[in-house]
Amino acid sequence: MKHILLVTLLLSLPAFAKPVISPEVQADGHVTFRLSAPHATNVQLHCEGITNSAMQKDAQGVWTFASEPLAPDIYGYSFSLDGLRLIDPANPLLKYNLLNTESLVHVPGPKSLPWEINDVPRGQLHHHFYKSTVAEDERDFIVYTPPGYDPSARKRYPVLYLLHGYSDDASAWSAVGRANVILDNLIARGQAKPMIVVMPLGYGTMDIVKPGSGGMRRKDLWQRSLTKFTDALLGEVMPQVEKGYRVSKDRQAHAIAGLSMGGAESLVAGLNHLDRFAWIGAFSSGGVSTNYAVQFPALNAKANDQLRLLWIGCGQEDGLIKGNRQFCNWLASQNVRYTWVESPGAHNFRVWRRYLAEFAPLLFQEKK
Repeated sequence: MKHILLVTLLLSLPAFAKPVISPEVQADGHVTFRLSAPHATNVQLHCEGITNSAMQKDAQGVWTFASEPLAPDIYGYSFSLDGLRLIDPANPLLKYNLLNTESLVHVPGPKSLPWEINDVPRGQLHHHFYKSTVAEDERDFIVYTPPGYDPSARKRYPVLYLLHGYSDDASAWSAVGRANVILDNLIARGQAKPMIVVMPLGYGTMDIVKPGSGGMRRKDLWQRSLTKFTDALLGEVMPQVEKGYRVSKDRQAHAIAGLSMGGAESLVAGLNHLDRFAWIGAFSSGGVSTNYAVQFPALNAKANDQLRLLWIGCGQEDGLIKGNRQFCNWLASQNVRYTWVESPGAHNFRVWRRYLAEFAPLLFQEKK
């Protein structure tokens, strides 16, 4: 309550004050961020792709920072107001998060970018809620159906289970990652097979995202969440999807992929259940135990007969890249085939949107 009152005081303006426009995006990629806080003494901008920067205060109490041109993309940002973290009160575009919600700024780019909305046939998003016996709570999952999907038709579709990262929720891949927009564009261009995409809640227990719980740093809690999540995915989400949608039950038509925590979950659930998944992707994965022989007890060269694709990628400025390289080295020692991708970038959706756009076209293709 003390922090709320302090922020209210710092942001307070007379009723006749002119509304602040923030962020203001210019055609050349320059972005101006503004925050009205006449009583603040120090305001910082924290934005992906920009070094943490001090904002300047004018005579009206409005703090401003003008960036250099930013490449077309979607950037997360927040303000630090006398040490208190704050989203942009003038901007309704948010990256919702269970622990740290951020504001978003979209710097538009050419329509060729996979996450830009084009005039193409659109798929649909369906939001489902259910009571989980495994997790002992009420939870949700989101399903993307491709353009032209007809629930009464005989045609069956392949399915990708797409997992979010730590502290995100089931909406992250659609709301921030723009997975549905990316799939619409790829399908319209003939670059990806029409597929159903399922985006479940990625926690086996919500205790792991409670403030002060220790989160994924607590190995016992993380292992419990990982085990229960896998059980909920295989035993609850997948049966509901297979009952409610025209999806193929053939393992050759099943893929699983995820980012960060979801990348680790994809590796553990996928590689330990090759009877269910033939295509596996891990984007900047974090949380895989380094005791690989225990984490993947049956994984060896025989997996190559079942794996159609094992795709692992990480940004070169990502602190998790060392662990991802180490895991790939272990796979090589087991003679398990994989595709490794290093790219510019850190631990954020600016990397993961590109990975999804690169990974999805590889799925469900005929053997050459």
